[in-house]
Amino acid sequence: MHNLDLLVTLAIGFIGAVLFGYITHRLGWSPIVGYLIAGILAGPHTPGFVADKHLADQLAEVGVILLMFGVGLHFHLKDLLAVRGVAIGGAICQSTVATLLGACTAHLFGWSWPAGIVYGLALSVASTVVLTRVLSDNGQLHSPTGRIAVGWLVVEDVFTVFVLVLLPAIFTTSTSTSLPMPFALATLKLGAFIAFTWFAAGRMIPWMLNKIAETHSRELFTLSVLAVALGVAVGSAYFFDVSMALGAFLAGMVVGQSDFSARAGAEALPMRDAFAVMFFLSVGMLLDPSQLLEAPLLILATLAIVMIGKPLAALTIVALLGYSSHVGLGVAIALAQIGEFSFLLGTLGVQVGALPPDAMNPLVAAAIISILFNPLLYRTLPAIEAFLHARPKLWRLLNRETEHDSTVAPDPEDVASSHRAIVVGYGPIGRFVTRLLRDRGIEPTIIEMNIETHKKLRAQGYSAVYGDANQREVLEQAGVANAASFILSSSGAADASEGIRIARQLNPRLHVVSRVDFLRQADILRKAGADEVFAGEGEVALAMTGSILRNLGATPEQLDSELARIRTELLQPAVEA
Repeated sequence: MHNLDLLVTLAIGFIGAVLFGYITHRLGWSPIVGYLIAGILAGPHTPGFVADKHLADQLAEVGVILLMFGVGLHFHLKDLLAVRGVAIGGAICQSTVATLLGACTAHLFGWSWPAGIVYGLALSVASTVVLTRVLSDNGQLHSPTGRIAVGWLVVEDVFTVFVLVLLPAIFTTSTSTSLPMPFALATLKLGAFIAFTWFAAGRMIPWMLNKIAETHSRELFTLSVLAVALGVAVGSAYFFDVSMALGAFLAGMVVGQSDFSARAGAEALPMRDAFAVMFFLSVGMLLDPSQLLEAPLLILATLAIVMIGKPLAALTIVALLGYSSHVGLGVAIALAQIGEFSFLLGTLGVQVGALPPDAMNPLVAAAIISILFNPLLYRTLPAIEAFLHARPKLWRLLNRETEHDSTVAPDPEDVASSHRAIVVGYGPIGRFVTRLLRDRGIEPTIIEMNIETHKKLRAQGYSAVYGDANQREVLEQAGVANAASFILSSSGAADASEGIRIARQLNPRLHVVSRVDFLRQADILRKAGADEVFAGEGEVALAMTGSILRNLGATPEQLDSELARIRTELLQPAVEA
């Protein structure tokens, strides 16, 4: 069984995650709660099966890398620059507040001030995985709230990298004369990594993906994107001493600037959710329920800092910078948790002697409890806003100025116009439909799977997205949520039932028109949500019938009546061939 440890850990982990994730979802909670429960039950501190913690941690790291790569795909540099004021200032101020609260709390429990500062630093860093999952589950990842929160988190990650570099230097030397050297070295490595990723990899990665896309091999394209995500992440840690999460995020931003962002997100990253689940399982495995009673007051104080002190600090900072309470509350609640970087700081602190050995227990307990309640707390956002709105003085205090909200609003091209259309496929029918729409002043967005055709469309000034129209990420990038019409013109439209279902979820008011080759395929697409389906067989039958009737001398009225009858018959679902 030793050689099967990896398979057993994956199998038991996924089975437990599915079971408890389903139960918690049915109870109205986030599936994250179920994943954590599954991790606790599979951990070494509860009876029954014990998963391999070392393997689970490595699988969880893969999940963090893929998740941050996916976030980077959709987080463009202009988004980061748009929120740099609130993200940089907010992250620094909130980290300072959390660190001071943690240091004072730890000192009250008899710890030294240096230990308290390290403990406070661990409490100041939110979990990347939790934040992105909570924002995604609530449809807020690409909203102004999501952009500020992600930018805030990027700043925290960069700050954490420096802390991880400086901790050993501070606690393993007797004087501070050597501190400027590791700080300068860390700054140099971080700068070199960003420059290499943005300029060198920014040219090499799109060129490589373009060559792979020209092979028209889905497997090769999927493998190439995974190679980019994991390769840059591991390389960032190995050569530049930068966190793998930050490396994966920058790699995602590079790919996101290219024409391959939608397809990369759609085809190469379905595994990110599965491996992200392993992160929550590995966190759950850390909890020893028996130790929760050993220092209950310290755990409660730690929770108060994470779930009350940090959110209040974030809300105050965002409000002072002139953003609305909606944005401020969203950012504050999203950051009201701790996770992977907190564990890294805590573990390193114990290793270098900065923290007492039992410091990890309240840290892990606070992480698990805050992760459990964070998704539930985010769902109360409308109720909290209603509570504030009912108190005019408090509402005015938190909404003094909101002009900054516009700096992170969606681009004008993302805002729905009077009528937007999406055309899938640019074959003969797609070209005809596109020309017809443009002649009437409607600029369609074209989804195309052929990379050469996509390049030509972009060169001619068309709005085009490269990818598979059956994938949610591709439809989101094309703007289905704001479109009025969804037209499937390609010969492969018969396999588009999943894309139609996703499009309907994103936009219930969407008018869906599809083409199929055979009548028996039409009913499948109608059940998926298509409003109108045109079958090649049916249109040929109508054309031939009209020609025969006209040749036999039928009057226009007789012709219209007979064609209407035949059209009705053709539209009936095929029962038997």
